Amino acid sequence: MGDVDSSRAFLRDVKRIVLKVGTAVVTRNDGRIALGRLGALCEQLKELNTQGYEVILVSSGAVGLGRQRLRYRKLINSSFADLQKPQAEIDGKACAAVGQNCLMALYDTLFSQLDVSSAQLLVTDSDFRDKDFRRQLNDTVKSLLSLKVVPIFNENDAVSTRRAPYEDSSGIFWDNDSLAALLALELKADLLVLLSDVEGLYSGPPSDPRSKLIHTYIKEKHQTEITFGDKSRVGRGGMTAKVKAAVNAAYAGIPVIITSGFAPECLTKVLQGQRIGTLFHQDAHLWCSVREVDARGMAIAARESSRRLQAMTSEQRKKILLDIADAIEANAKKIIVENEADVSAAQQAGYEKSLISRLALKPSKITSLANSVRVLANMEDPIGHVLKKTELAVGLVLEKTSSPLGVLLIVFESRPDALVQVITEAIPESVGGKLIGLVTSREEIPDLLKLDDVIDLVIPRGSNKLVSQIKNSTKIPVLGHADGICHLYVDKSANMDMAKRIVLDAKLDYPAACNAMETLLVHKDLVHTSLFNDLIVDLSSEGVTLYGGPRASASLNIPEVHSFHLEYSSLACTIELVDDVHAAIDHIHEHGSAHTDCIIAEDQEVVDLFLGQVDSAAVFHNASTRFCDGARFGLGAEVGISTSRIHARGPVGVEGLLTTRWILRGSGQVVNGDKGITYTHKDLPIEP
Repeated sequence: MGDVDSSRAFLRDVKRIVLKVGTAVVTRNDGRIALGRLGALCEQLKELNTQGYEVILVSSGAVGLGRQRLRYRKLINSSFADLQKPQAEIDGKACAAVGQNCLMALYDTLFSQLDVSSAQLLVTDSDFRDKDFRRQLNDTVKSLLSLKVVPIFNENDAVSTRRAPYEDSSGIFWDNDSLAALLALELKADLLVLLSDVEGLYSGPPSDPRSKLIHTYIKEKHQTEITFGDKSRVGRGGMTAKVKAAVNAAYAGIPVIITSGFAPECLTKVLQGQRIGTLFHQDAHLWCSVREVDARGMAIAARESSRRLQAMTSEQRKKILLDIADAIEANAKKIIVENEADVSAAQQAGYEKSLISRLALKPSKITSLANSVRVLANMEDPIGHVLKKTELAVGLVLEKTSSPLGVLLIVFESRPDALVQVITEAIPESVGGKLIGLVTSREEIPDLLKLDDVIDLVIPRGSNKLVSQIKNSTKIPVLGHADGICHLYVDKSANMDMAKRIVLDAKLDYPAACNAMETLLVHKDLVHTSLFNDLIVDLSSEGVTLYGGPRASASLNIPEVHSFHLEYSSLACTIELVDDVHAAIDHIHEHGSAHTDCIIAEDQEVVDLFLGQVDSAAVFHNASTRFCDGARFGLGAEVGISTSRIHARGPVGVEGLLTTRWILRGSGQVVNGDKGITYTHKDLPIEP
């Protein structure tokens, strides 16, 4: 099940639905019936009928089906000489008459296979001018719905007084979209769904890659911004007609959703409140500011604001950071209260324990956050430093300088401290009121991930599932790691008292952290020693669930793990026995995530081998993996831990958000084929 949109929670209380199926959904590109699509739709209606929903169907497609049938009959009844003559267009009303019979026969066949009854109701514009007709219409539909019959409406084009189908748009209703809206009002429906051949309403033609799907239509915002493309390939409506009908119904009190009839389980997803299609609602303007910027506007505003921030002095940026630190401490009680409410809600929702653990903010963590911000504020300003100075030629000097990386997209889940860490890291880098754009739902993230021309770096902070999804969904460089499978290898030369302290700390200090130990590798010679047995007992007594590889499970009589590639993020770990340091290194390379790996040993030759050959972002000797942290490394704070080999690696602080610029200072030099210039390429001293 996809993400549920909170603004669509009302859909759970819907009972009576008017569903309009467009000609483009009913038919294929060649005009023939889209039998598979229509059959799948009927199956959804069968399920809704069984669940107690009252579904009223408005189906287009009769004229198109009739035309296709009559053209075929005309073709087989024509002589070769007849076919050489100009072919007159077939009368639209005749098409409608023939097509209605075809369409209803098809619906009857499909619904009969599903043990559902259907009924045809043909109406004309003039019918609705009669109060008695409208009263009888309500009574008939009420009776049909009570019998679990699906009423199928269509305009009776064959006898309509319109000049011709597709052309005359006068009257109380003028096409099946407006008929569906009228029926939704007349029959007091709870929801109107208009199925189309596109996902919903776009800001421009759906074929234009710059167009974006509008999830919630706000009349005051969108009516002047939308550019419609061509009308429907079939039928008389198209998106223009659907929007007009949807706006009329929504502002009369009937919520409307325009979505794709091509998508599997489209109706089920709509009624679950998933954020598909475009919602029209009379209260939509209360949910979202008319002046709200879209994803691109937010990113562009961040870039423009970052340039203004970069123009500030170091002291001004420092003051901003110190003010943030003071505000964190001043509002600590309020933060704790709100955080406790979030944790409680997460527990009631049944979230994983590791997520809840990362969500919790203790007073000590708030104090630590504030202190980290102050450390960052008091660090030397990294912007504009001359890193290298070279004389290219006499009077032509090149400088390589530090520069802000650009606009960052930070995506974090269940990590309230990440917001403070990243923002405070970004301010001295001049990255980013409009400097910081905040989105609060998953639905907005896909649009941001497409902005590789505006956003320079994505930093995901959360579960490996979140990080993996983001890495697979964007062209923008991603800084982070999907897994934190940290290994700790205890060599036979290890001081076992030290090993016990380090192992317990690496697993118990914060089991949900990405730098917690997940796999304990032990030299085979230690397996039957009393000190190793004491370590196993201590882990178990602390509540750690132990799993073993093939060798350890047999020796220690513990359950065998199904895979070594596991990040528990909880009080559990894997143990395996290895022959020597070479086997430990091979195991880490095969099953690790290149995050943080540690050796506990006293044999310097073994230590040097491990530190030199383990290809991870952080490699430790005789120290807990929990030290792999930006604040503990003295970086002030961290925006994440990267296992990438490009740009930053390991805990990423201020320097990881920097890039370089080249500043060339000349005195009128030109290249001119390099004829009049002598290159010196001389390193110059950098002035303090």
